[in-house]
Amino acid sequence: MTLPYMNQDFIYLASASPRRAELLGQIGVRFSTLAPDLDETPLAGELPEDYVVRIAKEKAEFAGEHLVPAGSAVLAADTAVVLDDEIFGKPRNREEALAMLAKLSGREHRVLTAVALYVEGRNRVAVSESKVEFKPFSPGEAEAYWNTGEPADKAGAYGIQGMGAVFVKHLQGSYSGVMGLPLFETAQLLSEAGLASMVTQP
Repeated sequence: MTLPYMNQDFIYLASASPRRAELLGQIGVRFSTLAPDLDETPLAGELPEDYVVRIAKEKAEFAGEHLVPAGSAVLAADTAVVLDDEIFGKPRNREEALAMLAKLSGREHRVLTAVALYVEGRNRVAVSESKVEFKPFSPGEAEAYWNTGEPADKAGAYGIQGMGAVFVKHLQGSYSGVMGLPLFETAQLLSEAGLASMVTQP
């Protein structure tokens, strides 16, 4: 399928996350980044799975309809850390980050990442779910971690690809999904949209 007004080897990534950009580049996709500014507040009673799907779709659709040339393909994603059905997004401040880390200490939580690909007025969506178990750690360790600056822009106040990895006792699922862009699901979406040639094959 040839998309109008679009180079088959180029898409837009609707994310300001350097981690998502790094991951997308890892599988050989050519892209340009942009960052839709949308309200990401969960709705009252919204289930975590529904939340990440809604936000990913809204990002992709908004960018596809308002920020890029007609016919362009837009990829977006949203990640949430979930503990006892409580959604942990990015902490707004130090206190919120430390509270999140205290709850996650010594517990297993879920990481949900939804990926949306918006092409020609249609959103294709896939969801990755992983389970991450943290070792128990002290408030002092959490404070020291916050002081590195790493937790400030991460869902759940940690980055598995960075210093936050020292807390991870066990991971079941997708490492790239926990980082913020599950590559298996992303490649599948591109393939389903007729854009498989965009992914470098091993």
